[in-house]
Amino acid sequence: MKLLVVVSSLDLTQPYSSTPGWWQLLKALYEVGVEIIAVPYQGAAVSSLWWGCEPNPARWQGDAFRFLRERVLRLRRGDTTAGRAISAEESISDKAARAVARTLIGPVWRRHLDSILARNDDIDAILFLTIPLNHITGVPRYISQKFDKPVIYFDGDVPASLPDMQGFASGFRIYQGADLGEYAAFISNSTGGEVMLRELGAKNAHTVWYGADPEVFVPVSSSVKSNDVFFYGHGREYRSEWIDAMISLPSQQLTDVRFALRGNNLGAIGDAVTLPYMSFSKLREYVCQSKINLCITRLAHASVYCSSSSRPFELGSLAACIVANPYDGIEEWFEPEKEIIIVNSTEEAVERYDYLLANETVREAMGRAARERVLKQHTFRHRARQLVEIIRNYI
Repeated sequence: MKLLVVVSSLDLTQPYSSTPGWWQLLKALYEVGVEIIAVPYQGAAVSSLWWGCEPNPARWQGDAFRFLRERVLRLRRGDTTAGRAISAEESISDKAARAVARTLIGPVWRRHLDSILARNDDIDAILFLTIPLNHITGVPRYISQKFDKPVIYFDGDVPASLPDMQGFASGFRIYQGADLGEYAAFISNSTGGEVMLRELGAKNAHTVWYGADPEVFVPVSSSVKSNDVFFYGHGREYRSEWIDAMISLPSQQLTDVRFALRGNNLGAIGDAVTLPYMSFSKLREYVCQSKINLCITRLAHASVYCSSSSRPFELGSLAACIVANPYDGIEEWFEPEKEIIIVNSTEEAVERYDYLLANETVREAMGRAARERVLKQHTFRHRARQLVEIIRNYI
């Protein structure tokens, strides 16, 4: 199978949280025998051992669009009515930005994809990975009709990305003004999101969860566990309650326990310390140097059944002792009390921290069990094989 994949970004310096996941997925597709031509929607084309690259045809337009959009967002955050900026309704500036993107960016992408497909008639399907689909309305229909190849969209941010969710103040509104019927199928990270996508007009909807590459997220032995409780994440949006319940308040009650964080925009964090950012690869070291690792999932994902995010699988692959907030469907991935601990309040978090910190053998057994579960069911090779089978149905 040969795929043309238009991915949100291939540049790990770009601020898109899904980019490390897409790297792992594309690598896994190569490992299961898929040939890939990757094209970034934002930023530079980054070649690798696992995929060939085509350039971003609208890089300067995309950079200019992002710059202007970020300026608008900063102004809106400073406004007293900033709460409206993350409502389900599009603002005038949202509509204007979408119109500009369609005018400046959409036609460039149509010509570029046309050129790539004309030069590569052995491509079996086109896959879009979480790009703003309302920027390219009309392009999927044009491509599928001209070249008789399926165009499939993969949204890795469901349900937060959907119009009836608030999304993020910094995020694209990618569905307003889009035509989901242009695509042969939609794939998302959320089992519960399948119904939502069909209601929005998707002809077919499938789920491929996130996972982890166990050769990337491989545990390293650490003789010194410098952190008792560690959390890695960015932004307080839609998980403020659980940051307070699992970090801020316990850190003030357990004065002899070292709580450490790596992230930004996390707000009040009690007596926890903030660790320096060095690189994405530093995450492994921080996790492996911590006795307990927290998985605090945002409300949108946590409240819709099996809406996967990367962090549980990354922590599991690193053989971490994981403590998580309530997460609908998490038992489909990890067995509570054996491979992961779920807490429902500050009091319960404090109790479990005390118990786990006093029982090294229990922590290590949980970590081993979590990694074994990832190896059996949750690697990106598992996800790549599943994705290939879905795409085959439309070729």
